[in-house]
Amino acid sequence: MYPDSAALEAVEKELASSPPLVFAGEARRLRKQLGEVARGEAFLLQGGDCAESFAEFHVDTIRDTFKVMLQMSVVLTYGAGLPVVKVGRMAGQFAKPRSDDFETQGDVTLPSYRGDIVNGIAFDAEARVPDPSRLIKAYNQSALTLNLLRAFAQGGMANLEQVHRWNLEFIDDTDQYKRYEALANELEQTLGFMRAIGLTPETARQLRETDFYTSHEALLPGFEQALIRVDSLTDDWYATSAHMLWIGDRTRQIDGAHVELLTGVHNPIGLKCGPSMTPDELVRLISVLDPDNDPGRLTLITRHGAEGIADHLPGLIEAVTREGFDVVWSCDPMHGNTIVSSTGYKTRPVAKVASEVEQFFAIHRSLGTHAGGVHFEMTGKNVTECTGGSANVAEENLADRYHTHCDPRLNAGQALELAFVIAEHLKTARN
Repeated sequence: MYPDSAALEAVEKELASSPPLVFAGEARRLRKQLGEVARGEAFLLQGGDCAESFAEFHVDTIRDTFKVMLQMSVVLTYGAGLPVVKVGRMAGQFAKPRSDDFETQGDVTLPSYRGDIVNGIAFDAEARVPDPSRLIKAYNQSALTLNLLRAFAQGGMANLEQVHRWNLEFIDDTDQYKRYEALANELEQTLGFMRAIGLTPETARQLRETDFYTSHEALLPGFEQALIRVDSLTDDWYATSAHMLWIGDRTRQIDGAHVELLTGVHNPIGLKCGPSMTPDELVRLISVLDPDNDPGRLTLITRHGAEGIADHLPGLIEAVTREGFDVVWSCDPMHGNTIVSSTGYKTRPVAKVASEVEQFFAIHRSLGTHAGGVHFEMTGKNVTECTGGSANVAEENLADRYHTHCDPRLNAGQALELAFVIAEHLKTARN
């Protein structure tokens, strides 16, 4: 893919001598918490950008997505009585798989845009040439993003007494805002009682800080390999580009480089499971990726679409249950519900996204298994990329604020709306 192999080799050597972005102890802590999700004792909320970009890197963008995930986690925790494990599609989600190697506009055909870590989005021949120096820029931006996320998670923003300040102005006066404010008022009263008996953010870390982890698709094996390090405490190998990595639906070949790469690291890992995944293939992949059957090691991220989930998911669950595998089941309701609008924009109807989530819970309930999490492409920005929802984005409104570099994302109001839907299902599952 890269025309200058010597330049690529030099960049990978530089990355191999660079500090880790995350640490083995953090990845172990996430793996332990995902083990709780696998046992039905917690819930996984994974979300963030479809594809991070160099041009849109800004503290406000990171902060606002972090705020929305805090809001969603409060809705889920307070509404359903479960701790929420928060994992961002952030600080490394730069590469994108493409179904076509080339893009044609008019009578010009160029290599496809594969994310800012590989080439440029501009439709010209120079921008579309893969450039190894972009790997260094992605590494540096990931490091800066992680610094911000750690500051937000541990420096006061996650303090539950700030719950009203997590709101974003553009969702004021919506139904979701009113529901969230009512919940925040209840939480405020509870915190007042706890403070009266001596439990305050100053005395209880859980009230003032939160754990927040990062994840991305391990699409570029060379980049990931350069950032694998041995843990000095355990002598185990860890990928240090993110706390959690996943294998995409296009790259899950059992004898392929992506599966081989992630079998060798001790991070928690994910596996996207699309409509072409058969139960037998899934069983073989789990046996390779999680040979010790350790709860928290493997998250199965299903992506079937609202029209296809009922036909495909039950067979996968039954095969995994029959083999006795302890996995986390998570629902990606975004990728299977992408359509092209009448105005030419790719979009995702919120109603379809909600339908796939609701069917995901219903199927697990009927089979006696645990619906463990959700995986959203979302942003804290006021975008108009997904239609419908409480924001009532119509197809003719998509052009207003359509900013994604690849696939359409939920905006904050739509994401919060889905959090309330999920909370109701979690309540039902626990009763």
